[in-house]
Amino acid sequence: MLNIFLITLAVLALLSIIFEEVTHINKAKTTLFFGCIAWITLFVAARDPSHQHLVAEELDHNLLEIATLWLFLMSTMTFVAYLNAKGMIQILVQKLFPQKVSVRMLMIQVALFSLVLSAICDNVTATLVSLGLLTTFQLESQMKRRMSVLIIFAVNSGGVALITGDVTTLMIFLGGHVHISQLLLLFIPAAISVMLLAVLFSLKAEGHVSTTPIKRQYSKLDVFIALIFLITIIMTMVLNIFFGIPPVLTFLSGLSVMFLMGTLQRSNKEELQILEYIRQVEFDTLLFFLGILLLVGMLKEIGTLHLLTDVYAKFDPNISNFVTGIGSAILDNVPLTAALLKAEPVLNTPEWLGLTYSVGVGGSLLVIGSAAGIIAMSKVKELTFVTYLKYVPALALCYTCGYGLTLLLAYEFYG
Repeated sequence: MLNIFLITLAVLALLSIIFEEVTHINKAKTTLFFGCIAWITLFVAARDPSHQHLVAEELDHNLLEIATLWLFLMSTMTFVAYLNAKGMIQILVQKLFPQKVSVRMLMIQVALFSLVLSAICDNVTATLVSLGLLTTFQLESQMKRRMSVLIIFAVNSGGVALITGDVTTLMIFLGGHVHISQLLLLFIPAAISVMLLAVLFSLKAEGHVSTTPIKRQYSKLDVFIALIFLITIIMTMVLNIFFGIPPVLTFLSGLSVMFLMGTLQRSNKEELQILEYIRQVEFDTLLFFLGILLLVGMLKEIGTLHLLTDVYAKFDPNISNFVTGIGSAILDNVPLTAALLKAEPVLNTPEWLGLTYSVGVGGSLLVIGSAAGIIAMSKVKELTFVTYLKYVPALALCYTCGYGLTLLLAYEFYG
């Protein structure tokens, strides 16, 4: 009875994620509630103090994993929140894009921009900035919808190659299954598949579009902090590859340098304002991850995840990974990835890289399958669940191409 009750809590949490747009209840609230209730139930159901001690040990281990993920995401989000508020990202956009450009060239440039930006920033920021870019050009409805779909695919693809870009990539990395140097290989199939989609979408694109530049003011400090962010990303990779230093430690160091810059460059009041940018971090996203990882930790504790491993192991891992990616278009890729990691399947490096690509990009197959898709649907009135379906064949082709290239390169270098 206990296991049935706990599994029911997990199912209810999953349903609350799927139907968030219908219920209008933030998934962070529901998953955190069900996650906490699940662990409280485990403690109450413990038969004796020794059993309670075992549950407490598992909870401590679970919370340590969550804390590592939280601190890393909080650091990156604070940097992005500051740079976004100061208009530095918008300034970068205007420097990169010409005032007048052909629609075909714009599509390719937008694809590349979204791809690269999503590797550095989180998917939410990359999507919002890329969609904001579209509003500066006068595009017809069909072309705007097509470019929005391209942005969703590019944002999800770009995030798989760096731990700063996608939570599922970060989770697989923190699990010790892949190294940063190995993840960088994924940028090749990701870029090729995105360019393929851009070419397919641009076949019937004609004409030119123009934009009006918007002037933004920025200070030397803003430029310094942008450089600190870039250096932090580079040092995170270098220090991890050569010295095995955890990325969270490097990013927290970078964040501390950002705050110290505020001390040196500004008054006490202004320094306090820089610290305030932590408040602009999307804590509902962090709370959602907390709730999901608590639930997945509970499922491991009661042994349910072994069933997932059994189903996963019945097929060739490369086929299972491909199908898992498609499944992430229906189910949220974070709980799906967390469940697989907790189930501890035995995979080699190419198979882990294949899983990283599939769960990161597979959500693009449906508009509700990723955060990028949900945001785009809310921001672009021309984009709906039904209108998105007409692009599924092209998206599936590019996803399959990217996955195939991932396996080809991964087995070539690490097989």
